Amino acid sequence: MKEETKNLYTAIILSILIIFGVNRFFAPKQSANTQNQAVEVVPEVEKNEEVKVPVSLPVDKVLKKDERLAIETPSVKGSVRLKGARFDFLELTKYKQTIEKDSADVELLAPSGTKDTYFAEFGFLSANPSDVPTTDSIWESQSTKLTPSTPLVLVWDNGNGLKFVRKIEIDEHYLMTISDEVQNNTGKEVTLYPFGRIYRVYDTKNDARSVVHEGITGVIDGSAKQIKLNDIKPREPKTFEAKQAWLGFSDRYWFTAFILDGENQNSITLSNNGTDTYQADFRGEPMQIAANASKTQKVQFFAGAKEIKLLDQYAKNGIKKFDLAVDFGWYYFLTKPFFYILDFLYRFIGNMGWAILLFAALLRLLMFPIANKSYESMSKMKKVQPKVMALQALYKDNKALLQQRTMELYKNEKINPAAGCLPIFIQIPIFFSLYKVLNIAIEIRHAPFIGWVKDLSAPDPLTISVWSHIPLPSILDIGVWPILMGLTMWVQQKLNPAPTNKDQAMMFAMLPFIFTLMLGHFAVGLVIYWTLSNLLSILQQKAIMYKNGVK
Repeated sequence: MKEETKNLYTAIILSILIIFGVNRFFAPKQSANTQNQAVEVVPEVEKNEEVKVPVSLPVDKVLKKDERLAIETPSVKGSVRLKGARFDFLELTKYKQTIEKDSADVELLAPSGTKDTYFAEFGFLSANPSDVPTTDSIWESQSTKLTPSTPLVLVWDNGNGLKFVRKIEIDEHYLMTISDEVQNNTGKEVTLYPFGRIYRVYDTKNDARSVVHEGITGVIDGSAKQIKLNDIKPREPKTFEAKQAWLGFSDRYWFTAFILDGENQNSITLSNNGTDTYQADFRGEPMQIAANASKTQKVQFFAGAKEIKLLDQYAKNGIKKFDLAVDFGWYYFLTKPFFYILDFLYRFIGNMGWAILLFAALLRLLMFPIANKSYESMSKMKKVQPKVMALQALYKDNKALLQQRTMELYKNEKINPAAGCLPIFIQIPIFFSLYKVLNIAIEIRHAPFIGWVKDLSAPDPLTISVWSHIPLPSILDIGVWPILMGLTMWVQQKLNPAPTNKDQAMMFAMLPFIFTLMLGHFAVGLVIYWTLSNLLSILQQKAIMYKNGVK
């Protein structure tokens, strides 16, 4: 035993000596001074706007401060600021801010110093900031105006051998392509990092009330992202790594986004700069430019309206899932086809209101067989209602036996009580899908109907306060169409058998009133659809009741 212990100790000591010897004599050689080794400095995208203005200045006043080049297409007008080559003024000429005839065009981008500052800029970062143009750099122009047929060509030279030539192109709609060529005449290799950012001042107070997503929208390497600006906390940026991506700020009808082609890896960051200022930016992987050589970096920038068919066209041309800039909701598989059907009917009829009514009629026709079975069942239930009431009086003290006898009655009369619920369950996704369409489709924005309805995407304007001049709480201030819808719902309810439970009967009796108050503040186009759908249901149900001899 002692001999075994002695051998163990000897083995341990020899192992220690071998390990020490290997590390001492065969360790890999290191440089004499590791502290002096070069460490790559990766520059960061600027997170704050460099101009701090204590008051919000008028847009036209700010525009006069710097030299600019005009942007003109059939869809937009605006300008590029030569200082920083910044996209910071853009108006959408096809869309007005209100339905008034003299309304101004929708303003999308706005220069720094105005109330709603909103701009985009692209370029390069370097470990040596003087190598690359900054937000203060003045570019020289070889063009006068950006149009679909005339690109802008801007040039900036750092005076030390690096020359930047930027070509900006735009299509007839809202998509710009920025091609940056870097010419390296420094005599040595240069490393630059492509970057881009969209900066915005935005008040998030009303975000919770919106029925459509407003905030950050994009698709990163095939994965859709919808992020509320309230979810981006100060000093807690959200970061993503991606090759192919598009991302930016989304409003109800408009949005901006940078579009990355997928050739290189990019670091994407969403940040809250505090005081209602937000930024979406990207930094590409390092781009090495050999001495006496040049390289070109390309990025696309979208700034415009969410025209669904146009977005689909961009998606077909390579911007994957670009249609998801529109918030189609949970029922995407219904919402998008509904839009295309409505758009087809609109182009056939020429009025979106009549298109909605025809759409309601077509849906009722499609659901006719299912609704027929439902109304057959409800008519039979209404016919046996006196027998049900007699059972209630007979077994009022025995709920279990009452339920048993009632089900036996339904079985004998060949009635399926659940059949009446089927159309309701089918209507729920249809209702929400159409609700989404009327809230997201810019094609319905400011679309008139007849009479007082000038905008189908807005609530009915002819409210009680309008015609009576009586100030009412907002929830009670409802229009004519919601009242008509409530009346049709009440009539339809009277055609159905009343619930046997008194509490349930009371609740059902209140539903028309509740729905009138609720839908009174929805898009009037949805209320018009619901009203006609109710009327068609009433006619179908009355016909079936007459057929079954129900009074």
